[in-house]
Amino acid sequence: MSRNRNSVETLRAGVIGVGSMGRHHARVYSELPGVTLSGVADVDEGQARSVASEYNSRAMDVDALLDAVDVVSVAVPTAHHYDTVRRCLDDGVHVLVEKPFVEDRDRGRELARRATERDLVLQVGHIERFNPATRVLADIVPDLDVVAVNVERLGPPLDRDTDDNVVMDLMVHDLDILLSLTDSDVRSLSALARDERHVTVQLQFDDESIAELTASRLTQQKVRRLSITALSCRVNVDFISQTVEIHRRSLPEYVESDGDIRYRHESVVERPMVENGEPLKHELTAFVDAVREGTEPVVTAHDAIRVMRWVDEIESVALDTAQEVRPR
Repeated sequence: MSRNRNSVETLRAGVIGVGSMGRHHARVYSELPGVTLSGVADVDEGQARSVASEYNSRAMDVDALLDAVDVVSVAVPTAHHYDTVRRCLDDGVHVLVEKPFVEDRDRGRELARRATERDLVLQVGHIERFNPATRVLADIVPDLDVVAVNVERLGPPLDRDTDDNVVMDLMVHDLDILLSLTDSDVRSLSALARDERHVTVQLQFDDESIAELTASRLTQQKVRRLSITALSCRVNVDFISQTVEIHRRSLPEYVESDGDIRYRHESVVERPMVENGEPLKHELTAFVDAVREGTEPVVTAHDAIRVMRWVDEIESVALDTAQEVRPR
């Protein structure tokens, strides 16, 4: 049975897995109005005690935590997502699980059914959906005739342990954004990889638009950029600086300077207002709002399963050999 709360009651929150990402979930829950961080759990008991102490909470085992909370963030390694989320749902607790959702799509569908049957919110932590720049982009795209999309998510080698390759760890964000922005289905996919740390993917959609995504753990510059070429403009998004630029009406002209004639283009650049803020705070606020109001979360389990379908396709191609595949 779900533990639904009305809008005036305080929600009791917990975090399972308080490593590099989970500790930030604990911090944000401790800051949200109308939410109390009731406890945290981690296989590393010392880490759990440290995070609990920092945010005025308690370190507990998972059973005790699930008895004490209404909502929980699951930020354990991907291999443990299914078992942990199922355990939370079976205890009647609303769940936000970090991306990637699960390793097996059938298990993801099973978790989605369990959440529906128990009237529980199950949200997947595709955090870039809550980047303020993404929100502005979502308002712009419906008015565009999109020709092509180019996305780069690049960075240096990790200073933390992860079992996820660069597609599962990084590119998954951009696949989620891309698929959330279009109603068109993917017609075909091709991919190339240096190894599990650098992958480039090309997609073509049924509406004839194309997309190229690159994810890398081999660059010494951190880059999080998306560009859209449309018939009427070019849109540039920087997810790090949370900025959006729209370039319109390129105007060619010849300029004389010291007797030399030079050719240049100038364009009208629009910079929509982006309300900067921490994406994780927006994400957890949306999660607790969905719990309070009994509404569908912004990023559903079915959204995440759709993304994982293409993660599976990319892994089967890019991390084996470059070839074109058709959707199964």
